[in-house]
Amino acid sequence: MGQVTVKINGYAYTVICEDGQEQHLQAMARQVEERIERVRNGVGHNGEGRMLALASLLMADELYDLSADKVPIATAEKIMEAERILKKNTLNTEKLLLLVEQAEAIADLLEID
Repeated sequence: MGQVTVKINGYAYTVICEDGQEQHLQAMARQVEERIERVRNGVGHNGEGRMLALASLLMADELYDLSADKVPIATAEKIMEAERILKKNTLNTEKLLLLVEQAEAIADLLEID
């Protein structure tokens, strides 16, 4: 296991990570530090807990925006259209099966012994 000391908002934290992930962990800490700096520049230093909460909300908002952008609108529309067609095909299949049953019942009635 690797071990890294990262600085966030002026405090040093020692964090354990998988071997080889040390640089990645430091990069993540820099990302957190960047959000804290944005909060500090926007509202000033307003307490450690509040600062970390606001930085976390900034990151969560960015993640939300990224996940919303994963499926372009045109693709989402095509998915909805495909779902509509699938429902229609299912309904048509059910109707066809009902007609087959009715045809078989008629054929049974017309059979000559």
